[in-house]
Amino acid sequence: MSTTELDCFNNPTDPLCEADTGFYLYKVSLPANALFAAIFGLSLLGFIGTYAATRRGLGFTLAMVAGVILEILGYAGRLMSYKNRFDENGFLMQICCLTIAPAFLAAGVYLCLRRIVYAFGPENSRIAPETYTRFFIPCDVVSLVLQAAGGAMASISSHNHKSTATGDNIMIAGLSFQVLTLLIFIAVTADFGLNVLRRQRKLGAAALEQSETARQVRGSLRFRGLLVALAIATVCIFWRSVFRVAELSEGWTGPLMKRQDLFIGFEGVMIAVACVVLNVFHPSVCFATMMDGAGGLGSKKKAKGEKGESSSDADGVTV
Repeated sequence: MSTTELDCFNNPTDPLCEADTGFYLYKVSLPANALFAAIFGLSLLGFIGTYAATRRGLGFTLAMVAGVILEILGYAGRLMSYKNRFDENGFLMQICCLTIAPAFLAAGVYLCLRRIVYAFGPENSRIAPETYTRFFIPCDVVSLVLQAAGGAMASISSHNHKSTATGDNIMIAGLSFQVLTLLIFIAVTADFGLNVLRRQRKLGAAALEQSETARQVRGSLRFRGLLVALAIATVCIFWRSVFRVAELSEGWTGPLMKRQDLFIGFEGVMIAVACVVLNVFHPSVCFATMMDGAGGLGSKKKAKGEKGESSSDADGVTV
């Protein structure tokens, strides 16, 4: 840190430092970042409270809680930067946390697809329901590892006043892989939906899972709301990821890095909307009966244990 930077770090309100934006290319907004920190704080309470009340959907809850905690830490870093825009810790904190947080949120979304397939009937899917989870979760882990490793390398390089290019490129690779994974997820989800519609036109109600539990879930407004919420969350996370790829591809001093309005709209708003809709239409509530009973959406052991039976799809995958 140069003498001038050190002076500004110790006295950020000094008139000589007023025109210097520090680690940012703009002056960090207090209202916007405080609002996002509050939204994610309430969202965290919502996810934890729902799990405490229902004791369902542990995997979904862990993914969402991890993502939301990182969002809170990221915006805490930005609030630190508002107080002192020359504080490197706040800047690196928000870069790393806000970059990787949506990968956890995406994992929560991926976990829901298997349950939706069972609700409509596995025979409507080209692949076994469990395959969705087995494919998308590892892809999400790869994306997360790349983003975390790249962020750590870039942070260390920045702290040592060295080029962050290698770390940036690894982060961009992780984000790009996340975009690709989301695209594939959107494609297979759309394919499943179209298969359901085609088979319904041809076979009528016989095209769908006929268990009483599945019929009740499909007919509920909560379940329909969940489908809309998952669609909104997926689009929001996808749009945000595309934006971050474009932003980071130009480097930390690129044109998009200068646009706080775009950051607020395409990062903060997108992820906040995704968290809010999944809190309002929480899978543990919308899938309640199928998670509890032998209808097949809890664990295999639970599905077999309550009625001493299990159901299988056309490929022989036990529900």
